[in-house]
Amino acid sequence: MLPSIDEAIKELEIAGKLNPGPWVKHSMNVGLAARNIAEKISDMDPTKAYIVGLMHDIGRRVGIVDIPTHVYEGYKYCMGKGWDEAARICMTHSYLLMQEEFQYEPDREDEKAIKAYIMECTADDYDKLIQLCDSLAVDYGFVILEKRFVDVTRRYGIMEGYIKGWEVAFGIKEYFEEQMGCSIYDVLPDIGKTTLLTPKPWSPPGK
Repeated sequence: MLPSIDEAIKELEIAGKLNPGPWVKHSMNVGLAARNIAEKISDMDPTKAYIVGLMHDIGRRVGIVDIPTHVYEGYKYCMGKGWDEAARICMTHSYLLMQEEFQYEPDREDEKAIKAYIMECTADDYDKLIQLCDSLAVDYGFVILEKRFVDVTRRYGIMEGYIKGWEVAFGIKEYFEEQMGCSIYDVLPDIGKTTLLTPKPWSPPGK
């Protein structure tokens, strides 16, 4: 199940008041990118793509948190609402390598739960779509993948597996472009303009 579009937008509004930050506009743009791409693919539902894109980061409603925390908090929140399809995307969107991300035994309970879920999950087209769109959308619009990768690296530094994740993202891009018959960049408004912008990476208040 999924929330309606209106419900998803309302959830983002509420979450943005609980934890203000550029992640809210980023989430809106992930939804738009996902919808625009899905509209070009005959066997995908643009409405579903839009909603799961809007909801993918909803776990950030709890505050300024790390990747596993926002992933698991989003999953729990959506499951509590009965939105299992959105909950799935909360779990999968940050793990482009899927099972290969977890070649270790986590110590934290949330990471243990995430690993257990991912190890039993095969990425479908909606998982892949939001993984891709998460790398295309920023709070001020859309950018090419290379720009987004630099933006994330400026904020967090290089982490193990980053380069492999980039390769997966480019592979997903090519996968969808073959189905679309055009570049994904063709359906992302003003990407040429926003890609050339270089705003300072966002930092939490007080840092």
